[in-house]
Amino acid sequence: MKAIFITYNQALTEKVEYMLEKLNIRGYTQFPTVMGAGTSNGEPRMGTHTWPEQNSALITIVDDTIVDTVLEKVQKMDAINKEVGIRAFVWNVEKTV
Repeated sequence: MKAIFITYNQALTEKVEYMLEKLNIRGYTQFPTVMGAGTSNGEPRMGTHTWPEQNSALITIVDDTIVDTVLEKVQKMDAINKEVGIRAFVWNVEKTV
């Protein structure tokens, strides 16, 4: 099993939720408001007067076989929506209860 952490501009929320639905990923935890900035050229998203936009994030635990599909979908979403941004990070899940 793998954990996939996806962080994205709130403008992409419906698209991310649609992707999860279409991939039949039912279990996830969503963080509706997170703040930060992209590593290379992303604008800060701080929910302030200066940087009013905000990000959201979610984490899901999935079978190894679906990871590449999720990453491909995220990459396509990012290519279409460069100005708002989305990133995905994957790591191993050793144990769960």
